[in-house]
Amino acid sequence: MTISEFQKKFGIIGRSQEIKDLVDIVMQVAQSDISVLLTGESGVGKEVFARAIHGYSKRSNKELVSVNCGAIPEGILESELFGHKKGAFTGAIDDRKGYFEIADGGTLFLDEIAEMPLTTQVKFLRVLETKEFMRIGGERVTKVDVRIITATNKDLQREVDAKRFRKDLYFRLKAVTLNIPPLRSRTGDILELISHFAKSYSDNNKIPEPKFTKDAFDLMMNYSWPGNIRELKNVIETAIALSRTGVIDSEMINPLLSQTAASEEFRNLPVHLNRSPEALDREMIYRALIEIKKDLIDLKNMAAKNPGDLYFHNGSVNSEVVPIQELEKQAILNALNFTKHNKRKAAKLLRISERTLYRKLKEYQID
Repeated sequence: MTISEFQKKFGIIGRSQEIKDLVDIVMQVAQSDISVLLTGESGVGKEVFARAIHGYSKRSNKELVSVNCGAIPEGILESELFGHKKGAFTGAIDDRKGYFEIADGGTLFLDEIAEMPLTTQVKFLRVLETKEFMRIGGERVTKVDVRIITATNKDLQREVDAKRFRKDLYFRLKAVTLNIPPLRSRTGDILELISHFAKSYSDNNKIPEPKFTKDAFDLMMNYSWPGNIRELKNVIETAIALSRTGVIDSEMINPLLSQTAASEEFRNLPVHLNRSPEALDREMIYRALIEIKKDLIDLKNMAAKNPGDLYFHNGSVNSEVVPIQELEKQAILNALNFTKHNKRKAAKLLRISERTLYRKLKEYQID
């Protein structure tokens, strides 16, 4: 199988030399059972590579079990990994297999491995070394044959130095370490990724594939993509969902880039296909909230630097202070622009009744 055939089969998009070199190594290590550690920033596609390694291995006919260690509360992660016996703890109403047993004969992919608690790391290391474990509350040793692939967006050596990650486990996991480069370092792949995500979204939703203008392409090519491929996918799908003409230009893309760069907590919002009108309404509210958050941060920074600017001086208002009426009027205008003058949605964004909104429109002479 050639590198390009491998990429097509396992959905690895990109023609850059960085990706081709990475795929070449993946094809070599996939055939063995050696542990693989995938590193790279959030959103670069570590799980895609994990699936490719499993899919090209001798275990491909068995199960690939993916576990996000950072998404499981510390108190139950051990039970999720190793299983438990009925009555082992409060809530254990029956016997339960853990992910190791479920993945027996196949591959276990542990994402965000740096978030695994130290106590669980000890038991995890033992399984790697002996290929056996006991369920919580159990008395019988269970043997398993599992290939381990792990991933992290943290520097594990730094975590080891800070005593947050076991040194012996780190050395065991990093037998083969593959670093997936961020999107900003392989901009030559951006256009191909845009085309792939646009076609995939259009096919899944049975709509015509959109057309992107040159200025839209230029804008995305010059953006740093702090959220990497995940962010690019979200931007493309959101732009298509909000487009009414099927043509996407820079004016549509730009607010989405500002949104994703402005707020880390909203960067990884899931994008759902076949969105309902209510889902789109919620998305617009999220975007408005992000813009409001940016404004509040700017005001806070201004107050911190020049606290005197927010007070009266010698009985008169400082020239930099904006009257409340002006702020209220601008908020209404922003909401109307955001909702394309849909007054019901604008009132919802502003958290006021439609009746109040109409009164304010008349008061501020807004058409």
